[in-house]
Amino acid sequence: MGGLTSYFIRRILLTIPTFLGITIIFFFVLQIVPGGPLEQEIMKLRSGMANMGGAGQFGATSDAGVSSGGGSDTGGMEIPAEAMEEMKKFYGMDKPIHMRYIHWLWNVVQLDLGTSYYFAEPVWDLIKSRMPISIYFGFLGFFISYSICIPLGVAKAIKHGSPFDTASSILVFVGYSIPGWAFGAILLVLLGGGSFWDVFPLGEFTSENYDSLNAWDKFLDKAHHTVLPAIAWTITSFATMTVLMKNSLMENMGQDYVRTAFAKGLGEKRVIFVHAMRNSLIPLATGIGNLIGLFLAGSYMIEKTFNINGMGLLSYNAILQRDYPIALGFLVFAGIIRLFGNLISDVVYAVVDPRIRFK
Repeated sequence: MGGLTSYFIRRILLTIPTFLGITIIFFFVLQIVPGGPLEQEIMKLRSGMANMGGAGQFGATSDAGVSSGGGSDTGGMEIPAEAMEEMKKFYGMDKPIHMRYIHWLWNVVQLDLGTSYYFAEPVWDLIKSRMPISIYFGFLGFFISYSICIPLGVAKAIKHGSPFDTASSILVFVGYSIPGWAFGAILLVLLGGGSFWDVFPLGEFTSENYDSLNAWDKFLDKAHHTVLPAIAWTITSFATMTVLMKNSLMENMGQDYVRTAFAKGLGEKRVIFVHAMRNSLIPLATGIGNLIGLFLAGSYMIEKTFNINGMGLLSYNAILQRDYPIALGFLVFAGIIRLFGNLISDVVYAVVDPRIRFK
């Protein structure tokens, strides 16, 4: 137990510099990329001033006056220094970039992710409102992937070279070649009332009359809206895990301990599912943490395809809108999940392989 405790302490301490490195790089890239929120606000103001003859304000940030002047390349309009300084202060651009990062990091330590520029709401509240949807599809996709890919990989290994193995391999690699969001778009065209069958809704997580339904109808409504996104969520990792399971089992079936088990007269099913199966799960166990991080953080392209308001779509729109507080808040959430997901992989690895000992 002492070795396990010390190992976990070391791994948790190691996540701190890793987290700092991730956030420093992402924060500095966001700050130096052109077209930031301050630049966009200045463009809006100058455009509005040119259209309105010099009258304007910058959203809900200030009532500072903006007057017309000369020397600007946007219709002869310029923004007074006082208004410019107030805008810089609102967007946090009045301090050096390293001081901005320290200030942001100190707020994160206090669980304050800031306020969205676009929604004018706390980022933490926005993430919490969308977190259940991403967790729902994340765990559902995770469960479907493992519950299908492991048995399929075992069947392919047992029937290696058979027509079943060949046909399933074709389907698996065709699915692997199509991104999840693209496959989701195809499903919508085929089954979402496009050119073919109107079987499933075009998108979103619930129907418009969801609040008026009873409990059972609400369950059916969500299930109806879940089918196509869940398939698209799963297709990305489907081929990788299936082939990995098949190859791992075939490799273990050729080991000495398996041949010894057969020599002792044990049945094929017992040898496969009791002896070879456990060691064959080790490669899948090592990646379970990364999959958890990927699924829970959400897939923004799939959420965009199905118009699902999860965390992935929230972060995607935040980057397009240069809503830095949301983008950074999502980075914090996703980064912590991935870091601790790796720790979960080690635990699962040790559970599957009893030879692993933490020191």
